[in-house]
Amino acid sequence: MIRRLISKLNRSLSEKMVPARRRYTAPVKVWFDPDINSERHRLAAMSACIIGETIDMSRSGIGFLAPSIRISEKYLVGHDRPLNIEIDLPNGKVRMTAIGRRYKKGGAGPSDDRFLIGAQISSYGPGSEEAYLHFLKNGRRSRKTAGELELGID
Repeated sequence: MIRRLISKLNRSLSEKMVPARRRYTAPVKVWFDPDINSERHRLAAMSACIIGETIDMSRSGIGFLAPSIRISEKYLVGHDRPLNIEIDLPNGKVRMTAIGRRYKKGGAGPSDDRFLIGAQISSYGPGSEEAYLHFLKNGRRSRKTAGELELGID
């Protein structure tokens, strides 16, 4: 009995210290901010992107598979360069900014030519944080809108 209690306590402490990961495969689009901040350069930067898929997600970061480790001459991991990430979740598109922290060649196996990239989330786009955290908590279940309560009293 004491062993079970200690085990339960250890599990709850570890869940608070390390965010739980949700394994889910969703399309992901990754690009860098342009060097010159103008509309034309932003559109060019968004079109020079990498399309991949997520492997797992948590409150603090995401893991995704990408066909390349770089976009043009800029590497996705290193130099603390912010990545713009757009994930297509069942409850809508989520935009965030993250920093690439690590990578590994051969994402799904040794014969896979893709790269597994781990990124730490630094900020969210407008309205994206709520949708992302809701997805992590509830998965594919959509948010239920609050029903109106009518008492029929005038």
